[in-house]
Amino acid sequence: MLTGQQLIGNSESADSSETFHAINPANSETLTTAYHEGTEAEVDRALTLAEKAANEMRGYSAEKLARLCEKIAERLEANKEALLECCGAETGYPDPRLNGEFGRTVGQMRQFAAIAREGRWLDARIDHAEPDRAPLPKPDVRCAKVPIGPVVVFGASNFPLALSCAGGDTASALAAGCPVVVKGHPSHPGTCEIAARAVLEAVKECEFPEGTFSLIQGTTNEIGGAMVKHPATKAVGFTGSLRGGRALFDLAAARPNPIPVYAEMGSFNPQYIMPEKLAADPVAFAEALFGSVTLGNGQFCTNPGLVFVPEGADADAFLAKYRELVEAAEPAPLLNKGIQSGYAKGLENLEAHGIEVLRGKASAEGCKTAPALAVMTLTDFEKYRETVEEEIFGPSTVVITCPSCDVYAPIARDFPGQLASSVHAVGDDLDECQGLVDALSTYAGRICFNGFPTGIEICHAMHHGGIYPAATDSHFTSIGLSAISRWGRPVSYQDTPDHLLPDALKEGNPLGIVRLVDGKTA
Repeated sequence: MLTGQQLIGNSESADSSETFHAINPANSETLTTAYHEGTEAEVDRALTLAEKAANEMRGYSAEKLARLCEKIAERLEANKEALLECCGAETGYPDPRLNGEFGRTVGQMRQFAAIAREGRWLDARIDHAEPDRAPLPKPDVRCAKVPIGPVVVFGASNFPLALSCAGGDTASALAAGCPVVVKGHPSHPGTCEIAARAVLEAVKECEFPEGTFSLIQGTTNEIGGAMVKHPATKAVGFTGSLRGGRALFDLAAARPNPIPVYAEMGSFNPQYIMPEKLAADPVAFAEALFGSVTLGNGQFCTNPGLVFVPEGADADAFLAKYRELVEAAEPAPLLNKGIQSGYAKGLENLEAHGIEVLRGKASAEGCKTAPALAVMTLTDFEKYRETVEEEIFGPSTVVITCPSCDVYAPIARDFPGQLASSVHAVGDDLDECQGLVDALSTYAGRICFNGFPTGIEICHAMHHGGIYPAATDSHFTSIGLSAISRWGRPVSYQDTPDHLLPDALKEGNPLGIVRLVDGKTA
């Protein structure tokens, strides 16, 4: 079933004789299929086709776009067994994790179909003409979003289904009417190929133009850079490291015609624990925190990296339990050698600054790695703050013991942008949290109460972003249903004949969508 070739529109391509293989991170086994490195010529063919497809798709109805997304979900479900088998071998993820992520993947594809049909994301606004207005007549002005054009999507290593080839960026872009060219992640190329074939089957069944979707595989930075710099590319979606996201952002900004890069990047997601919450059950809190830190073996962008607790007997009990959990934990696979190496170097960097690190059980098998814990006082945190604030991607966390919770808000005001942050408080302590919440809102894209930020609901109100370096544009989200708004560009139409307007702005409202008409929702 797997050919290892590029999937460009309706064709397969293997211009390069250079190949690479996926590696099972659980045991370092090199998997069978050889995947061809993409070339700039193949990138050009894919994006040239996408540009032609964009011109046709711009006039497609919301119903046609929605049906494509629904058909993709159906084709993914038809290929579920092969998809999950391949994904498990390429990631080392256990079956419950794979099934959960698969459900999210097909679910969000159908959710974006519903968003396309509902049409509210188009932000249609109509201001009728007032020809008799004095001293000057008022023209008829209408505005709605139109598809931005071909979108390049970079698959994420840690979510090989939900944030990769047929993930949220692809689903939202297609629902908006934009063709997609995916740069497959080299850690799970087989998963990408199976998902891409499912998407292409749906494209053909729904009679969309060739170029609506393509997949380019490869291991080099140059091939991804070529996709960003191609003149047909109109926007980029990226989930990954700060280094990778910033590199793409800089490439896009240096183009003769700069384009937006919507990159979701690093975050250490600070957690603030109030006294009553910790006193209620310090052991149970340690267990809950450990579950969040080690979820996906710490390879979520929302895993808690820094935890602030008030000093005292309750903190001692919490830390005693947490140390016990770390020491007893069995090693689990990280996704690839690069992530494993980065995790090890991050812990070594803490130790190089005199910060003691407790590690769990060691393993020489595959990319298996154990959780880690560092504990320090507030004084040490202030001394080593720059080092501690560097994200360590993996199942580690740093706990800072504080003499008082009064220091939480001042500390928070100096943090760089974060995807999420949590306050854990009950009882009378809730009345003391306003200043802290205000401080969190200066840097976090999401603020949680009495819960950890791991696990993200796909809904209208979800915002998964934050100010830099959490994301390149804090106004937009990469996860959640408003993610579709990234792929539309507002266009105003003045005194335009009704039959020449997009359906969203025609007087009779053929889409039946909610619009702002003369300043009132209608």
